[in-house]
Amino acid sequence: MTVIQNHTVINKAISEVYSFLADLNNHEQLMPDNIYNWTSTVDEARFTIKNMAKLSLKINQRVENKEIICVPSEEAPFEVKLSWRVEEISSSETKATFVIEAQLNMMMKMMASGPLQKLVDHQIARVREVLG
Repeated sequence: MTVIQNHTVINKAISEVYSFLADLNNHEQLMPDNIYNWTSTVDEARFTIKNMAKLSLKINQRVENKEIICVPSEEAPFEVKLSWRVEEISSSETKATFVIEAQLNMMMKMMASGPLQKLVDHQIARVREVLG
């Protein structure tokens, strides 16, 4: 299992950060430019990654003010789980961690690790910008 992650500290209460991340409609704001054809509901998102694939994700589990887990809702090129974890630092500061766990063979790992790390880093930067 390949695990790719990054985190940031956001100057907002944990409930605000969790509420934002628990709604997949908000995740379009976190996506890089190579994502298009975005459609979403609170629980599901569908999009296309330029020159790669179409993906459909659904929220598999929510643990209030702790974690949101997304998994593919349709067949994906590889087994993958995306998790947002939030942790209270103080009443006005929250640590947000984005983790991608992917079952990649050696060839896929060489091809996908870089783009997946860029995606994680981009989303962490964007969540910090959007929520300030």
